[in-house]
Amino acid sequence: MRRLLLATACAAALAPGAVAQEPGDQTTVLDSIAVEGIRRVSRASVVATANIPLGQPISFRDIQRAMEALYATRQFEDVGVFQGTVDGKEILRFSLVEHPLLTGWTVRGVEKLSERKVRGRVRLLDGRPYDPAAGARSRAAIDSLYEHEGYHLTEVVLRERAQVDGSLRVIFDVTEGRRVKVSQVIVEGNAHFSDGDVSGAMKTRPEGFWWFRKGEYNDDEIERDVRERLPAYYAEHGYIDFQVLDDTLLVREGTGKGTLVLRVDEGEQYEVGSFEITGNRHFSLEQLEQLSPFGKRGTGFLGMGGPSSEAPTFDQAQWQDATEQVRTLYMNNGYIYAQVTPLMTRRTTADGRNVVDLRWQIVERQPAIVNKVLIRGNTITHEDVVRRAILMVPGDVIRQDALIRSYQNISNLNFFEQPLPTPTTEQANQQGDVNVIFHVQDRHTGSINFGASVGQGTGLGGFIGMSEPNLFGRAKQISVQWQFGRNINDFNVSYTDPSLRGSFVSGTVTLHSSRLRFTVGDLGRIRSRGGSVRVGFPLGRSRFTRVFLSYTLEQSEYDSPTLTSRFICENCILSSTALSLVRDTRIDLPFPSGGVLHRFTVAQNGGPLGGSGNFRRATFEGRWYAPLVELGSQEALSSPMKVLLGLGAQTGFVWGDVGPHFRQLFSMGGTQFGIPLRGYDEFSVTPAGFDPLAQGQRASTVDAFGGSYFVLNGEVGLRLSQAIYLNTFINAGNVWATPQQFNPTRLLRGAGIGLSLITPLGPIGLDYAYGFDRLDRDGNPDPGWKFHFRLGQFF
Repeated sequence: MRRLLLATACAAALAPGAVAQEPGDQTTVLDSIAVEGIRRVSRASVVATANIPLGQPISFRDIQRAMEALYATRQFEDVGVFQGTVDGKEILRFSLVEHPLLTGWTVRGVEKLSERKVRGRVRLLDGRPYDPAAGARSRAAIDSLYEHEGYHLTEVVLRERAQVDGSLRVIFDVTEGRRVKVSQVIVEGNAHFSDGDVSGAMKTRPEGFWWFRKGEYNDDEIERDVRERLPAYYAEHGYIDFQVLDDTLLVREGTGKGTLVLRVDEGEQYEVGSFEITGNRHFSLEQLEQLSPFGKRGTGFLGMGGPSSEAPTFDQAQWQDATEQVRTLYMNNGYIYAQVTPLMTRRTTADGRNVVDLRWQIVERQPAIVNKVLIRGNTITHEDVVRRAILMVPGDVIRQDALIRSYQNISNLNFFEQPLPTPTTEQANQQGDVNVIFHVQDRHTGSINFGASVGQGTGLGGFIGMSEPNLFGRAKQISVQWQFGRNINDFNVSYTDPSLRGSFVSGTVTLHSSRLRFTVGDLGRIRSRGGSVRVGFPLGRSRFTRVFLSYTLEQSEYDSPTLTSRFICENCILSSTALSLVRDTRIDLPFPSGGVLHRFTVAQNGGPLGGSGNFRRATFEGRWYAPLVELGSQEALSSPMKVLLGLGAQTGFVWGDVGPHFRQLFSMGGTQFGIPLRGYDEFSVTPAGFDPLAQGQRASTVDAFGGSYFVLNGEVGLRLSQAIYLNTFINAGNVWATPQQFNPTRLLRGAGIGLSLITPLGPIGLDYAYGFDRLDRDGNPDPGWKFHFRLGQFF
């Protein structure tokens, strides 16, 4: 027997004088095929895979293809092929060495990374033939993962353990080293910026004294530093040809400290040369050049502008932002197909200066008209409810700002799953008109809530309620709340129709019956019942400003010797009419990240309306919100986490004779009864100043109520989602006995942190605030912390 080689003895069988052939052309005819060395794989499977025909001429190429096919099954570690003659018959023998079966594998020593993440890098399957190459690749993948996470000193060893039955078990032993800490960044080739300036523009910075300077190494962040952050930093200073030629991490064994070496080519610094605009017809040159961050440069296109005395350094970030503003300008005016191409041409002037000539090349095309506004996915909410929130109608030019605001208005309804899918457009005809499609998915909006509530004013109690903000899918709202306990029995029901008979007029009816026994001061028991009716109208064509007219009728009774000595109320009547002007442009409710709320209300109580007392009441509330930073996707219609700034102010005045209706005056402190002022107890801020007795069971009396008040609020918040909100806040406020004593320069201050949640049981708020102007019983300064809990209707 002999191994079949490229040149076989077949060549010797050639007749003398025959024409020589290539080795691959030599053929032989086989009579049989033999297979040896197999245990798991059947002979028939080997013969079928080899696909060598018997009784027909075969060449070396056929044998080679058979070997490749057998290796491709991954069943065999070695494939040997021999050819010989036995009893005058040509026999081909396959000598095979099977891979051992893999009975299992494991990873040991993983602590600093997720074991699930490490195991995910292994590409081995139990019960299959073991492929050493696959094992080596898995070991390298684990090692690469540790390097990617900054653990460059980690060692991964592959151990193959043979079992008694001939199978194999694989163990990946991981010896985790220290995570690399970048102790130094060395920059080579930098002439205009120091190493500190360069590293300051990177996310990867050397470790330092402060806790936030950890110096952690991460491959992804290094890649972004090299490809994005450093080029952007240099481009802001005119070095638009900057590039990082090489980055190397030098790790010192034993310490885990690393030195990051960057080799850079800064290139030349460019100044702004000429600036021109081409292709604009809808907007004038004067309108567009106002968006240029560099002013008028050179003579420009059609003599636009004249040369200035000093050429500014080119800032690529400003140029890109200005270009995006031009695109937005066109998008907001219906030119959704417009193309605004920013062009930069580098050149060297006669005096050796490097300048970049700028051009906005505009292709306007035709403005797109809204053909249809379609709403898809609503199975409960009626289409007209959604359409009232949309600021575009068929026939309008499509505007990006209107599309974004419509999306936000639909989201504010809180009738659909959040976040809403991004609206889409489809071309409606050959003229380029579009159909705008809003995608929604209804969610269950009704809720039944119950639980416990506690307030310094009314003690411990419970509550149960039902609310449905989207009754019958028509956005009609109904709410029933019952709060009960030893000191409270309060029942409220309200119904609101935002569109009476399909109009833009809204209506609200509220009824209540309550019995309160206060555990503070001398307020005693108060019983009241009554109701109110309110009608709202849009102001002009505004979708965000409404005027409300309301009427309230309430009967009250007091049961307290101290109260009745000052406020005689036996079945006293409050008859009041009010006029309110409300403008609300807030977005991302219930935790707004932008927009404003203005609410101004004036009311006449008693007098010509009948009832007890004769007084006027005026209140104003303003809230302003602005996003500071968005964490996550920066697209216009995305829902990232947002860091926001919120400011607020409230004030109120009462003139005239309130009669027995002392609750129409203002009280301040805490978060649950009167005007909120965190950091102070309920009723503790009085016209006479801070009352240290307003704690526990003994607290302020009716003297805590005043005829005017003023509150300022400021906060920086993190809106994690529509249901979770964190914030830090400051607030200041005070109460005065009469409007004439109003003095906003004398305010009690507080600051703290807060958490707000929207839960199935209702909204919950937790605040921990520090009152700076608290006093002890002797009138000495006694600042301190106060925990506030808000639940149910107190939120």
